[in-house]
Amino acid sequence: MNADPSLIRPYAPLVRRIEAEATVIGDQILKIDHFLNHRIEPSFITEMGQELARRLAAFEPTVILTAEASGIAPGLVVAQALDVPLVYAKKYAPQVESPAIARIIPSPTKGGETKLVLSQRYIVPTDRVVIVDDFLSNGRTAVALVEMAREAGATVLCASFIVEKRFKKGHAAIEALGVPVSTLAQVEALENGRVQLTQP
Repeated sequence: MNADPSLIRPYAPLVRRIEAEATVIGDQILKIDHFLNHRIEPSFITEMGQELARRLAAFEPTVILTAEASGIAPGLVVAQALDVPLVYAKKYAPQVESPAIARIIPSPTKGGETKLVLSQRYIVPTDRVVIVDDFLSNGRTAVALVEMAREAGATVLCASFIVEKRFKKGHAAIEALGVPVSTLAQVEALENGRVQLTQP
């Protein structure tokens, strides 16, 4: 599906920071929330978002779609760089204007389920949608966003992420929907407290 290798070219500044600074817990959890999604460094999130925007510009999106909350920061930078609106599906107290589209997503890491809700006022059939989020793991959130955008009648052009866990099934799940994937860093494995990344 990824005919263009530049969509998944490792972004060296991010790869180096993950190698130097990431905390690895077991063989599943990679923590870089000190610069990506809990404490956010404006200059670095801007740099990463602009790199994603360069890769996504050829798709000529009319809207960026993400999910509350950790997708908002990278999504906003990409939207600003491409000069298009950002829409985020609500996850917390998800009341939106009708008509609304919703999906229930099981969360194996947090336990329980999460509801995503999107108002059809903000994604319309003429939209060309690109999805942006921080992490790609099992792909459930991204798949739900693709389905919701399509239910609204929009075209989904690409799903893009700052970091992808290649040892999970998310990439394949998104491509199975006919949507190409773009990522800045690809984690091949987490072993013995260390992270193995695809090298630039």
